[in-house]
Amino acid sequence: MLKSQVVISGGGPVGLICAYALARRGITVTVLDQNNELQDDPRAATTHPATLEVLDTLGVIDQVIEQGLVAEQFEFWDRPTGEKVATFDHAALADDTEFPFVVQCEQFKLAKIFLAKLQREASATVLFDHDVTGVSHTADGVTVTANTPDGKKTFEAEWLIGADGGRSVVRKSAGIGFEGFTWPERFLVLSTPFDFQAERGMSFRNYIADPDEWCNCFKVAADGPPGLWRLVFPADPEADEVALLADEFVQAQMQKFFKRSSDYDIVHRNLYNVHQRVAATFRLGRVLLAGDSAHVNNSIGGMGLNGGIQDAVNLTDKLAAVIVDGEDERLMDLYDKQRRTFAVEFVQEQTIANKKRLEATDPEARSTNMQNLRDMAGDPVKARNFLLGASMIAAMRRNAEVMLEDA
Repeated sequence: MLKSQVVISGGGPVGLICAYALARRGITVTVLDQNNELQDDPRAATTHPATLEVLDTLGVIDQVIEQGLVAEQFEFWDRPTGEKVATFDHAALADDTEFPFVVQCEQFKLAKIFLAKLQREASATVLFDHDVTGVSHTADGVTVTANTPDGKKTFEAEWLIGADGGRSVVRKSAGIGFEGFTWPERFLVLSTPFDFQAERGMSFRNYIADPDEWCNCFKVAADGPPGLWRLVFPADPEADEVALLADEFVQAQMQKFFKRSSDYDIVHRNLYNVHQRVAATFRLGRVLLAGDSAHVNNSIGGMGLNGGIQDAVNLTDKLAAVIVDGEDERLMDLYDKQRRTFAVEFVQEQTIANKKRLEATDPEARSTNMQNLRDMAGDPVKARNFLLGASMIAAMRRNAEVMLEDA
């Protein structure tokens, strides 16, 4: 039986960031991940200024910028008219942050960066092919069972962090509810090397509104120049999954939005369900939740992974204070209150509003949305306030002000 101060279920970027932040304080930590290696699937990529600030405190900002793609602007488009409605430039935040831009750095790159750092920490152990199957906990610690290549094993720790995704075994084993709903439509994600900046005059991040079928279009660095453009479309909930991913439908979808004389080279394609859910608590005794195990949301605006990274640093700052500095365990209640408030009052509300803005069908509502965007982009004060929200800086500032009522 392996004993450590902290066990982390989940070896994605959130789990590995938690592990590194704790290990560098000398805390013994064991990461258990069900996969046999880091996953290279093309998922979240947008890293907002507020998260860049957090990554800077962990000493990885130069690597993130080097391996990603800096996007200073983002744009809103109206598909029926083809109009570029508004451009927002993060330069308006120059007095608010050291990083007035977004970095498009895919999450698997973040995971690789932190795994490499963890491998140099003597107090950290990362175990792949370890599929967590159950959790039990007392007032003094936790016991985790996992299926491994050598059979079933048990791990004991003072604390357990569940960073094991939306289907979190840790959350389910602890009996923590996952409150919210699932959108009826799925999201279809396609990646192509077609250069939408050169050919269509787009920035690296674009939100395209349409009453029938919206689209997000943004660029990622991928394995290097020329990079890839990733497009997200809503997909018919009743349509067959195989048909939606087939070449015939994929090419028709791309041509419907961006007509050209030849087929698109599609490098990746994926279809997934979309949820808006928040765990009933982020702390149950010695069990803590972070990232997708604690909250999930639609991807419009790129809030999900950012929220998870911010969870990780908030959690580990407090947990290290408890373990190393002897601070009161109620700090973990503060983690729950701060980050759950953030998830409910900012991430959920913001991502739902982002989706509704793009998919509005009522002509009057659409006209109002477009005019509001024009007005904000054209007014420096309004533009800065909008960017403070979109960059997650305003939410992080509010988050830091949340305190326990009797603290």
